Amino acid sequence: MLLLDTDRQPAESATIDPAFRADVLRGLAARPRAIPARWLYDERGSELFEEITRLPEYYPTRTERRLLSAHAQDIADHAVGVRTVVEFGSGSSGKTPTLLSAVKPAAYAPIDICGEFLRRSAAKLAASFPQTRVHPVEGDFTRPVPLPASIGPGRRLGFFAGSTIGNLPVPAAVDLLRTFVRTLGEDGMLLIGIDRVQAPDLLVPAYDDAQGVTAEFNLNLLRRINRELRGRVPVDGFRHVARWNAAETRIEMHLEARRDVRFEIEGQGFSMAAGETIHTENSHKYGPRDASLLLRAGGWRPLAEWTDRQGRFGLYLAAAAPSAAAP
Repeated sequence: MLLLDTDRQPAESATIDPAFRADVLRGLAARPRAIPARWLYDERGSELFEEITRLPEYYPTRTERRLLSAHAQDIADHAVGVRTVVEFGSGSSGKTPTLLSAVKPAAYAPIDICGEFLRRSAAKLAASFPQTRVHPVEGDFTRPVPLPASIGPGRRLGFFAGSTIGNLPVPAAVDLLRTFVRTLGEDGMLLIGIDRVQAPDLLVPAYDDAQGVTAEFNLNLLRRINRELRGRVPVDGFRHVARWNAAETRIEMHLEARRDVRFEIEGQGFSMAAGETIHTENSHKYGPRDASLLLRAGGWRPLAEWTDRQGRFGLYLAAAAPSAAAP
């Protein structure tokens, strides 16, 4: 019997997501123009991102997988008493079986913004782990997401893979880590992947691959706007651009107008000159000391760190650390 609990927040697939509409209209009216990266992940976007993780240029996923496989028992030895694994931004849950096999929790709660993709992935995982009750939760993990009461009490281990923390500016990343403390509890633990600062000739191709999958992933945002918001954006009038911003230590993804363009969304008109961009995603990179400081600022005490031989990627295990009074 599959132990799949479908308790989740109501999906908004039948109607336009008001947050999506607001972010798109506000973001295109702003200067510089920007749309939050979370809207890249509709069902098609989630599928394309899974393709990206298998590309030869995209080293973070395979590096993190190797670290999980090599240190799964170390993680389990630290995670004594964990009853539930909560995965933030679970996607396909492709790395999760390694963690579940080692920790052996009673329950697993994957959280993802794309409901259909989430439920398919959760069903596959439930079939592979019949002794673990699976509770898929549809929601935006960058905001407070209540977990199903059916999970029950007990220690929780958060899993935040793929260096997704890098998509957020530092203040927002700190806020998110603090939100995780509230979700996971004062005795909670967090396993998080954080990408390291590397040379631009390694980083840029990881976000602008030769096959054009990342470009399709980025351009899919415009197709989603046209489909869900009655948009008339000329998709062929834009191209994908990936840039290394040394001052901010981040890769930036943009949609750049190939020519002067005019279009409407929800009846509101917009125009962009050739060369203007819509900023769609950041991927901040952290040095080892930076990553530890980020965790501490977010209310977490690092317990262990693992990295590959090239030092490209770090996997951190941390414990919730309630704020202490200053001396």
